[in-house]
Amino acid sequence: MPKTKALAANAGKESPARKRAKPAVRSASAVNRRLRQIEDKRSAILGAALGLFSRFGLHGTSIDQVAARADVSKSNLLYYFANKEELYVNVLRDLLALWLEPLRGFSAEQDPAQAIGDYIRRKLVVSRDRPDASRLFCLEMIQGAPLLRDELDRELRTLVEKKSEVIRAWIDAGKLAPVDPHHLIFALWAMTQHYADFGVQVQALAGHTLEDEGFFEQTVENVQRIVLQGIVPR
Repeated sequence: MPKTKALAANAGKESPARKRAKPAVRSASAVNRRLRQIEDKRSAILGAALGLFSRFGLHGTSIDQVAARADVSKSNLLYYFANKEELYVNVLRDLLALWLEPLRGFSAEQDPAQAIGDYIRRKLVVSRDRPDASRLFCLEMIQGAPLLRDELDRELRTLVEKKSEVIRAWIDAGKLAPVDPHHLIFALWAMTQHYADFGVQVQALAGHTLEDEGFFEQTVENVQRIVLQGIVPR
C-alpha cells in the first residue's frame, strides 16, 4: 500500500501508546478516589472515637463501640489503627493541631490588641464548635498526659516559646503592659476553654451556651474587654 494511503487508513486510529495511556489516566483517577475514600473513612473513625473518648476516656471506651459509632467493622477499623491506644493518640494529635492553630498567627508586626482579640474569638469558636475536643484534651491533662507528653514537650513547648518572644517584643515596644507571656497564654486558654470544659455549669448559671449567637458574641466581647483592659497600656 502506498505511504499516503497507509497514512489515510490509519488517520482515525489511535496508536498503541495512546491506547495504553488511557488506562493509566483511569487508574490515576481510581487511585485518587480510593485515597479520598480512605481519608473519609479515617476521619469518620477519628470523629467517632473523639465523641466516645471525650465522654468515657480511653479505658471506658472499646474498639467495638468506636467501630459501631463509625459504622465500620472492627477489622476495618484495625486496618487503619493497630489498636485503641494508637487511635487515641491520633485523636489527641488532631486535637492538639486544632487547639494550637489560632496561636500560630501571632507575629510581632501585628497590633497586639487586634491579634489577641482575634485569638480570643477564634478560641471561643473552637470551644463552641468542638467542645468534645476541648474536654478530651482537658481529660488527658488531668490524667498527666501519659500518651501525649512527648508532643507537649516538643511541638507545644516550641510554639509557646516562639509566641512568648512575640509577646515580649510587643512589651518591649510599649504596646503591651509588662506581663509574663506564659501566664498570659495560660489565662487565655483558661478563659476561652472554660466555656467548653464547663459548658454544663455555664448553662446552669447563665442559662445559655455558646451555641446561642447572642450569648456567644457577649462572651467574646466580655473576655476581650477583661483581657485587653488589663494588658493594653492606656
